[in-house]
Amino acid sequence: MAKPIIAVFGATGNQGNSVAHFILDSAHLSTQYTVRAISRDTQNPKMGALAAKGAQLAQADLDDLASLAVALESASYMFLVTTTPPAYARARALETMQAKNACSAALDAGVRYIIFSSMSHPAALSQGALTHAVHFDVKAEIEAYIRSLPVQSAFFAPASFMQNLTGRSAPRPAQEGSGADYVMTGKWVGVILAAPEKYAGSFFAAADAVYTPDEIAEVMSRVTGKKARHVQLPDEVVRGFFPDASRDQLFDMFAFMREYGYFGAEQDKLVRWAQEQIGGRVTSLEDFLRRVKYKLE
Repeated sequence: MAKPIIAVFGATGNQGNSVAHFILDSAHLSTQYTVRAISRDTQNPKMGALAAKGAQLAQADLDDLASLAVALESASYMFLVTTTPPAYARARALETMQAKNACSAALDAGVRYIIFSSMSHPAALSQGALTHAVHFDVKAEIEAYIRSLPVQSAFFAPASFMQNLTGRSAPRPAQEGSGADYVMTGKWVGVILAAPEKYAGSFFAAADAVYTPDEIAEVMSRVTGKKARHVQLPDEVVRGFFPDASRDQLFDMFAFMREYGYFGAEQDKLVRWAQEQIGGRVTSLEDFLRRVKYKLE
């Protein structure tokens, strides 16, 4: 009997690539699923690496319904990740359209289970106080749309990627946030794929832990041997760090983390539940910083 196909979007990106490799490398999941790696560019070396492990390759663009129909033909499962486009004024409409294109093609192809890379909804969780974090809000809105479709679904919501701490010298606003390593995306999604019926409808707040700024500074100090400390700057100073085009969007994102937590008031409960499901260790912030040989210059 043929294995069901899982179509993995963004196969050359951080999340999709992690998911595809995790399934292909898993002694169990690789016997349960055929991976179809989907990208706009099938000539990307990352696609070649997936093909070498046995993945099918497909070219598709989320703006092109015809390409989506071909890429999703005969698929039973879909991992979908969308990216907020740089056209901030139209970001919500564009990203929503792309997600709906993928879902429409999936329904036509007979896909029966969608796993979507989602996010919390700052505008709703702040009761309308923070309305500019569109790149968060739109993913939560897409999640709500997918939940309305006649298919089973589950949702992976990655915390702030630890990789964001590397290569960024500009001061960051103070926040209490959670941390995730995007390399671990496949492990989180793999939990869902190992028991899709069990996790239908579930929301995975995928984080290693919830860190305060002082705790992040402590970890940095321990790893580097140099003293790091958290200094909270006035909001208007922080706003000045961001580009004009995305200033309101980025400021509201960090203000949301500071005031409400990355996943809202239920953050600790959500993160704890997700960690219980994944079983076994995920990358801690200290693990990550040591792995990348993090330095404070």
